Amino acid sequence: MPKTPTFPLEQPLSAIAKGGSLTITPKQEQILQGAIRVFLQEGYARTSMDRVSAAAGVSKQTIYSHFQDKEGLFKALMERLTLACFQSIFADTELHGEPAILLRQVAKIYLTKVADNPDYLGLLRLMITESQNFPELAKLYNQTVVQRGRQILSQYFAAHPELGINDPEAMAHIFFGSLVSYVIVQEILHGKELTSLSRDRLLDTLMNVIMSQSITQ
Repeated sequence: MPKTPTFPLEQPLSAIAKGGSLTITPKQEQILQGAIRVFLQEGYARTSMDRVSAAAGVSKQTIYSHFQDKEGLFKALMERLTLACFQSIFADTELHGEPAILLRQVAKIYLTKVADNPDYLGLLRLMITESQNFPELAKLYNQTVVQRGRQILSQYFAAHPELGINDPEAMAHIFFGSLVSYVIVQEILHGKELTSLSRDRLLDTLMNVIMSQSITQ
């Protein structure tokens, strides 16, 4: 029997939508715990509310009343799992701290809480597998995860002119893009079985690229 995934949080979940907030109730948590088992086993297209209902131990009407439809349920699940990984970084809408320390910390937390989280990897694999047939899911992931992280980091770069970064948004894309591609190649495409690129080597080089901008100014 597959292990039931869990999402430990130190504080209630906050929604990423601008100006809004979302509190996960025990009933919603129960539904989401059942939903992820079905989504990861069956894929998005084959997941039915009947299966989710059975896995979560609630009625379909209860699911609809909380999440409206399958897309709403999937979006809530994605936000739940994503924020469980990132909440220690993005608990607020701004990043604070010395760049040399903070940026390495951000990268390390991303790699450990994402690369070492089989549930998040399963969700990411689902995104990639079904993005061609269901592009709206890929767009949803992009909006929920990629754009959010890029916006917050871009604002941080813009607030630190001493870094000498001319295009904060592009640098934020490079920063997170490097981390995401590393996770995909190493953990999903079995890269760690073929190459010896360690996380420390990646982080050292990434930090050198960012911090060197301030030296050349």
